[in-house]
Amino acid sequence: MATESTSRIRIVRFGTFEADLDARELRKSGVKIKLHGQPFELLAMLLERPSEVVPREDLRQRLWPTDTFVDFDHGVNTAVNRLREALGDSAENPRFIETVPRRGYRFIAPVESHASVLPGSNAAVAGTSPSEAGRATTQPMPRIPKRRAVVLAAAAVAAIALLAGLSSSRVRQRLFGRRSPQIHSLAVLPLVNLSSDKDQDYFTDGMTEELTTDLGKISALRVISRTSAMQYKGTKKPLPDIARELNVDALIEGTVTRSGNHLRITANLVQAFPEKHLWAESYESQVGDALTVQGEISQAVAREVKVQLTQNERSLLAAGRPVNPEAQDLYLRGLYTFRGRDTGEAEKAIDYFRRAIEKDPNYAAAYAGLANVYSDWIPGMSRPRDRMPKAKESALKALSLDETLADAHSSLGNIELFYDWDWIAAEKEFRRTMELNPNHVWAHEWHSRGLVASSRTEEAIAEAELSLGLNPSPLDWDYPVWVFILARRYDLAARRNQEILELEPNFSWGHFELAQIYEHEGLEKEAAQEFLKADELFGMDSKKVAELREAIAKSGAQGYWKRTLENYKETARSNYAPSVLVAATCVRLNDKECALGWLEKGFEERDDLMINLKVEPVFDRLRMEPRYQELVRRVGIP
Repeated sequence: MATESTSRIRIVRFGTFEADLDARELRKSGVKIKLHGQPFELLAMLLERPSEVVPREDLRQRLWPTDTFVDFDHGVNTAVNRLREALGDSAENPRFIETVPRRGYRFIAPVESHASVLPGSNAAVAGTSPSEAGRATTQPMPRIPKRRAVVLAAAAVAAIALLAGLSSSRVRQRLFGRRSPQIHSLAVLPLVNLSSDKDQDYFTDGMTEELTTDLGKISALRVISRTSAMQYKGTKKPLPDIARELNVDALIEGTVTRSGNHLRITANLVQAFPEKHLWAESYESQVGDALTVQGEISQAVAREVKVQLTQNERSLLAAGRPVNPEAQDLYLRGLYTFRGRDTGEAEKAIDYFRRAIEKDPNYAAAYAGLANVYSDWIPGMSRPRDRMPKAKESALKALSLDETLADAHSSLGNIELFYDWDWIAAEKEFRRTMELNPNHVWAHEWHSRGLVASSRTEEAIAEAELSLGLNPSPLDWDYPVWVFILARRYDLAARRNQEILELEPNFSWGHFELAQIYEHEGLEKEAAQEFLKADELFGMDSKKVAELREAIAKSGAQGYWKRTLENYKETARSNYAPSVLVAATCVRLNDKECALGWLEKGFEERDDLMINLKVEPVFDRLRMEPRYQELVRRVGIP
C-alpha cells in the first residue's frame, strides 16, 4: 500500500514576477532575483493578504519576535526598501507595494496563486487519490506487437529529424508558438532614484541620459531622445500606453541606488506588444565606473533583442573609462542644471563643468558640456563673439581627449555652421556625429537647418522628419517646424504646430511659429496677436506686453511692429539684441535702409540667423537689393 502524501508547491505570480513561497525564491521572467531573509518574508506576508493593509504590528510579531532586540522601525524600513529595489518599485509611484501612512503596507498589484504537485509524488496521476495513484502506476502496460513497435520507432526517429530540421525555421515558431521579439526601437524611461537621499535626482537623471546615449550608438535601433522620455518621470501610466505614445517596440526601466561611492543599477527590458519582460539584471560598481556599467547594459540589451553590433559599435560601448567620482558628480550636476534653459541656469552649468575639469583635467565629456552651453544661445545671454570662441575651444579640447565623443562633434558642427559659416566643415562634423551616434537628435536637427539654409530643401525635410521620429513628444517639435517654415512647407508646419498647441496651449514656441504661419498666409493682424502671445509666454515685462496690446488695438500689426522695434532698440543700448530679428522687424515696417543696416550689424556680430538669408520668407522684399545679395555672398551660403 502506498503511504506517500501529496506534496504541493505554492507559487504566486504578479506582473512578470513569481514567488515560490515554499522554496523562498523570487523570479522575474524565469530569472532568479536575489532576495532573502526578512525582505522575502515581508513579501510573503503581503502576498498572502493581497489588497489588504498588513499592519506594522503584524510584521513585528512575525519578523521580529518579542525576544529579538532590534530597532523595529529601522528594520522594517530597510526590508521594505530592499524589497522595492528588487521589484523595481518606488514609494512615490508604487506598482506593487503601497505605504499606508501610520498603518502598514498593502500589495496593490493583481496576483495569481497556483499550487503545483511535486514531480514524483503518487498524486501526480490526475484525478486519483494518493492510494489510487499508487495502484495505477503498478498496472501492467499493454503489449505492443513487435512489427508495430518497429514502425512507431521509425516514425519517432523521423519526427525528431523533422523537428531538428525545422529548429530555426518559421514552421518551428508556428508549431511551438515561440518567436524572437522583433524590436527595432526603444526608449529608456527615467530611472527611479531608490537612494535614501532624494537630492540624488541629478545623478539618476544623468544615468538615464548616459544609458540613452550609449544605446543610441547602436545603428540597428531607433532610440528615443532623452527629452521625450523624461516626460514620463514619476508617471503611473501603463507601459504599453507609453510605448504607443513614443512609437517604440520596447522600453527599458530600472533603478539607481547610490550609497556613498557604491552604486547599484537595475535594468529591465520590456517588450510592449504584447507586454512581456525579456531581460533583467542588476549591476554593482563604484560610482566612478558607472559609464562602464552603462556600456555593459547596452551590450546586454543588444544581445537580447538579437541586434548584430558592428565592430565599431562594440568598441564604442566598451570604451568607458573610470572617472574621478567628484568630477563625474559635478558633470552630471552641470547637465541637470543646463536643462533649465535660462541665463542663470546656463551660468551655473558652466561653473559645474569648469569645476569638473579642475577635478579631472582629462574629462572629455565635461569639455563637451562647456561647448554645448556656450554654443546654445539663450535670450539674455551675451553676443556670439563673446561665447562662440570659448565654445569652439572647449569642443576641440574634448575631441583631442576623445575623438569618439559624439556630443563634442555635434557642438563643433553647430559652431562651424552658425558662427564660422563653414558649411563643408559643419556637414562633416554632423555626419561624424551620426556615425558615432545615429540617434543624436540635435545633430539631425542642426543638419536639417544647414540643409534648408543652403536650399537643399528635400534633404532638409527628410532630416527634420527623422528628428521627429527620435523626438516623438510634440513639445520637442519647434525646431523641425521652423525648418518646415524656412522650406515654405507651411502645410507640414501647420499640421505639426497644431499638435504642439493641442498638447500644450501655452507653449511659447508654438505660438511664435503659428504667428509665422499666419504671416505667410497674409493674416497680419492674427500673426501680430500670436507674436504678442509668444512675447508674454517668453516672460516679457507685463508693462511692455500691455503697451504692445494697446498698439495692436490702435494700429493693428503695424502698431505691434513699431512698438517692437522701439523695444529692440532699447535692449540693444545695454544688452545683446539679435540683429537679424531687428532687421526682420524693419522689413515688416517697409524700412529697407533700417533692415539692411541691422543686417550689416548682424554680419559683424556673427548672428546665427544670418545663415537664413537665402530662405527666410520675411526677407523676400529685399532679394533684389544689391547690398542684400552681397551679404548673402559674404556669409558664403552655398
